[in-house]
Amino acid sequence: MAESPTSAKSRSPAGGAKKPKDKGSPKPKGSPKGSAKGKQKLSAKKDEELDLSMASMGHPEIFPLVLTESTQEIFNCRADIDVTADNPYKLVKKEDIIQDMKTRAAISDFHPIKKIIQDYPGEELLIVFDRELKYGQIFYLIATEEAKESILNPPEPEEEEGELKEGNQEDYVYKPPVHKPWVSLGSEKEIEEESVKELPAKIKYMISRPHKEFGVRIKFFNRNASSDKFGYVECTAYQDKNFTIRQLERDNGIQNVPQEKETGTQTKWTYPKNAATQYYPREFSEEKRNKYLSSEDLKNFILSMALRVEIALQQNEIMDAFFDDWKALAEDEGAFAGKSDVFLKEYQSFTDLLYLKDRTVSCICWHPTIYGIIAVSVTERLSYEDRIQQSGKLLLWKAPILFWSFADPIHPQLMLECPEDIYSFQFSPSDPNIIAGGCMNGQVVLWDISQYEDRLKNAKTGGGGKRTTVNMPSFMVEQQLAKEPHLVRYCAVSSIEYGHKSVITDIQWLPDNFEVNRMGTVFENRAGICVQLITCSTDCSVFFWDLRSQKPGLQPSEEKKKEEKIITCPSDVPTTFKHLDLSWRPHIKLSLPKSDTGGEYSPVKISMREEHHHTKMQDKTQLQVKQEASIEKLPYSEVTTLSVKPPKLLENIPTNFFVGTEDGEVLYTDWKMERDGDSGRLLSQKPSNIYNIHDGLVHTVQRSPFFKDIILTVGGWNFAIWKEGVTSGPLLQSSCAAKRYTVGHWSLSRAGVFFIGREDGNIDIWDLLEKTHEPSQTQNVCIALITCIEPWIYSSKQHFLAVSDDFGTLHILEISWTLSHPSINERSSVLHYFEREVKHLEYFDQRQEFRAQERVELEKESLKKVQTTVAGQRSRELMDEQTKQDYLEFLDIEKNILKGLGLLKGLDRFSP
Repeated sequence: MAESPTSAKSRSPAGGAKKPKDKGSPKPKGSPKGSAKGKQKLSAKKDEELDLSMASMGHPEIFPLVLTESTQEIFNCRADIDVTADNPYKLVKKEDIIQDMKTRAAISDFHPIKKIIQDYPGEELLIVFDRELKYGQIFYLIATEEAKESILNPPEPEEEEGELKEGNQEDYVYKPPVHKPWVSLGSEKEIEEESVKELPAKIKYMISRPHKEFGVRIKFFNRNASSDKFGYVECTAYQDKNFTIRQLERDNGIQNVPQEKETGTQTKWTYPKNAATQYYPREFSEEKRNKYLSSEDLKNFILSMALRVEIALQQNEIMDAFFDDWKALAEDEGAFAGKSDVFLKEYQSFTDLLYLKDRTVSCICWHPTIYGIIAVSVTERLSYEDRIQQSGKLLLWKAPILFWSFADPIHPQLMLECPEDIYSFQFSPSDPNIIAGGCMNGQVVLWDISQYEDRLKNAKTGGGGKRTTVNMPSFMVEQQLAKEPHLVRYCAVSSIEYGHKSVITDIQWLPDNFEVNRMGTVFENRAGICVQLITCSTDCSVFFWDLRSQKPGLQPSEEKKKEEKIITCPSDVPTTFKHLDLSWRPHIKLSLPKSDTGGEYSPVKISMREEHHHTKMQDKTQLQVKQEASIEKLPYSEVTTLSVKPPKLLENIPTNFFVGTEDGEVLYTDWKMERDGDSGRLLSQKPSNIYNIHDGLVHTVQRSPFFKDIILTVGGWNFAIWKEGVTSGPLLQSSCAAKRYTVGHWSLSRAGVFFIGREDGNIDIWDLLEKTHEPSQTQNVCIALITCIEPWIYSSKQHFLAVSDDFGTLHILEISWTLSHPSINERSSVLHYFEREVKHLEYFDQRQEFRAQERVELEKESLKKVQTTVAGQRSRELMDEQTKQDYLEFLDIEKNILKGLGLLKGLDRFSP
């Protein structure tokens, strides 16, 4: 606060009006006792008034105040509302303060300075808001009129104004500079200290040969440089440290001026006219034709050029003459780009504090036909025990399915009502407006969003964008900003009694070209739309569901029609699947029995062969095509009524499928049912192949979009790639990772690329053409566990990857050019790699059989040696007798030989 020069001379009303008497002054005689006490109280009050001012700080005109909230509201001086740090002054009428002191008496906040307010000469008092508590309280009162004026109207500097006025009146007159003696202030010493001076004088040397050696003849001869140690001295280059000093700072300026050029163009318009042109070939006359055909020059030309034309035609048959080798070479080099181009770029993210708080994303699906629309299902992030404890709270609030749009990243476009938490859902391939989902309690739910298709196509920016609020009341603006997404009620839900007993972990639509009967046999689907579902649950079962009416031939009776009229669906619930609501039962019930023990496998993910998913049968007649067009307009309850002829049996569609279990097994089984010979009941087949590869829950079982017999499975700490028909094991199995794998997905554009999500929020990008023992790139997306990965291709230049985490956030990543565009012959290269791995497995099996047979033969030989050793252990005496017997036989043979030769004479020394 600017202090006025007159404020120090101003006299405080409390301190300068009267001086209190000294305590030692004599008291007049005859004065009553009461009057003495009254004088003491009066002097005490005056001392208090003196103590309230800031005279000790040199401001006797300032009196700190303590104003309560009620007082602030009465005088409109509320802190940080009516008075702020930028505008701390408030003028209050003197009459209002006096009236407040009369009304509230001693309760009034102005009562301690009552005397000062009454003696104030002006009509308005100044109250200042002291936010920094400079004088001890949040408010203080100015007690003099001079101080108030100096605060509200501070004086301006007079000297500057005078100089400006003089400058405006007088004209500037140039005065030449006058030479003055230089006065040293020490700057020349600083310059001398910074300058470099050579103090010692330089020494000069002059070196020359003796005079007698000038002009002497020189004789050169060859000599080995390595023979003499000092005959050859090499002066190697080295880096001088004196020139390695880097300049830390440097002032530099540059300006880039764009080059502009104005051009214009105008298309000349001419009046269109109708015109026609007719032409005919120009022909030779009969004489010229005969002349040219009999010409020797023409014959010689054709004979000379025939060989060249034949060679050119052969070259065109062998290779493409217009093929650009240079361009193809550039594509090959671009396919193996560096790591800088192998990345996922953050494109957009979606989250919601109301619907996604304390929830995790369980499944994500892109809309098949509308650009930028993606659906997300969420579940409570609770354990099984916590769900039981909070079951009452969870019944009141169900996690919905949210539809997000690229046009509005803040507000969801649609919200699907769910009876329970949804763990898996899929759009119908034949009708994207039909959605099927699996609940936590084992029910299957169906939605119809055909009424909101236009809303999704015309999705615009919501609260996150700019809105036009001209000529609109404020309450309408608030309602528009707080507008919630449209809630879509589900059409039908399956029966709890006949459904799954546990959470549905996976749901898939059967292709539109076939259907399955109760025995599991595949027949032709004449409807041409997807009418059947397959679900799996952790209750050790796999169910097939049919969307059509269970009893199409029966007509409802009059009583049932009356009941249907009484029990009507709400207006906001579509009647597409009214015939299935609460009475929907599975078409086929499969179990996965174990072969060794009496238990069953618990499926989590399934994968069918889908080569006919996007194509229809080629042998359908034109009549059936017309029926398809009419069926599409009919409800699902009336689809089966048109099938008069028996359906055609399809034998070329396989019924085998892969299953990933809760314990990490990978099964290969068949959905066809077998009839028991004793009881006649339909039983599920046992899995034909069982593999224990993963050490945890199998999160992903997916077929490659390029090779329908190649399957990717992800679970536990590793992943594996399988080939259908190869029973010896996986083609590729990764080593145990540092972090647990949570999800995986094939690339939709490159045959050898797939993405693996981990529990630490990273994504491993695997490229089989680059590396097979480790990921080619690892990128961090978030800090939470990755729950789902779903790629999507919008155009050849724009590929997206949707990634969700455990915190309920959906990340949209844009895939780089290297990861989205395949190299030349990439599909054939990857196929060749898989074929090599199949041969490697076959060779491994052969070597295992050979080693097993070799091991058996070695065991037989060792057993034979043991038997021989046991039989040859005889006593010492038997061995001596045998040796003696052999020696006697030898002597007899020798004697007979000598007799026959006539050499035996005299004494028979060979006799025993």
